[in-house]
Amino acid sequence: MKTCFKCKKEKPLADFYKHKMMADGHLNKCKECTKKDATEHRNKNIERVRAYDSERAKLPHRQTLKTEQTRFWRAEDARRSKCHRAVALAIKKGELVRKDCNRCGEPKSLAHHEDYDKPLQVIWLCQPCHNRRHKEMKLILNKGF
Repeated sequence: MKTCFKCKKEKPLADFYKHKMMADGHLNKCKECTKKDATEHRNKNIERVRAYDSERAKLPHRQTLKTEQTRFWRAEDARRSKCHRAVALAIKKGELVRKDCNRCGEPKSLAHHEDYDKPLQVIWLCQPCHNRRHKEMKLILNKGF
């Protein structure tokens, strides 16, 4: 057991990130408080963080990982790639029009497929809402609904 210096709660050691420089090998702030602080920092400095993330993504080893991940992603479900290509072509031809995010109204949106067997049936979501939707879908699948 260890006490978080931030929330002052005593928690199991598993609730603290490992940190080799600390005497007991774990950070003095619990995972929950650490995540909260990281989110606050990101939100307060979003432009600087995005610029940093953009530069970091250009590093050679990250480019290699991105290429490998894309190959894996395409091989995992070919329907997904076909749907994405079909949407891109439909937008180019004017058959499909990009709309604002269905959830928050953000003008920068992505086409989200609920069903890859229906390639042009999409929901328009911004990146954060799109990520949230995939998390929701994952929870539904894990619960067996």
